[in-house]
Amino acid sequence: MILPIVGYGDPVLRKVGVAITPEYPNLKETIANMYETMYNAYGVGLAAPQVGMAIRLFVIDTTPFSEDDDLGSDEAKELKGFKKTFINAKIVKEEGEEWSFNEGCLSIPDVREDVYRKPTVTIEYCEEDFVMKTEVFDGLIARVIQHEYDHIEGVLFTDKISSLKKRLIQKKLKNITEGKTFQEYRMKFAAAKKGR
Repeated sequence: MILPIVGYGDPVLRKVGVAITPEYPNLKETIANMYETMYNAYGVGLAAPQVGMAIRLFVIDTTPFSEDDDLGSDEAKELKGFKKTFINAKIVKEEGEEWSFNEGCLSIPDVREDVYRKPTVTIEYCEEDFVMKTEVFDGLIARVIQHEYDHIEGVLFTDKISSLKKRLIQKKLKNITEGKTFQEYRMKFAAAKKGR
């Protein structure tokens, strides 16, 4: 089932997600719905707060990045088919020299900005079987993980840009909060909630 994506300004996007257990209600269905919602919106990652749930869960599929002509064949191969569910994730280390990449977010449509992040990340997490893993990722995969991880920490990519750039996008952010934006995917806006 395709879920509405929560737009910028909704308080759920600022909540730190809570850890879940295997008994979390309808977990398999929730994860399936999140993948379906992400694919429907042509995203490469989606975190539970973006569909209104303040829990430590996000899903990633970097396959769309593998079609970028600027990538080397090894990197494209790595990105193609990288599909993973992260439950109760905790980043334990970020390493390397920060690099810039133009990021966007399904909850903040029509806004893209360069964000600096470290290239390598060590993360502890569970997959759907709730077996704890510790893995190291780098490059674009690490970046997508960091972006989605920020969501479960109540952080948005717009928090990581300069105050000048924040001022320049202020009107766009206000429009999103008020629901004055059009997307081809379903969205839910903070202003609509208040009006009820």
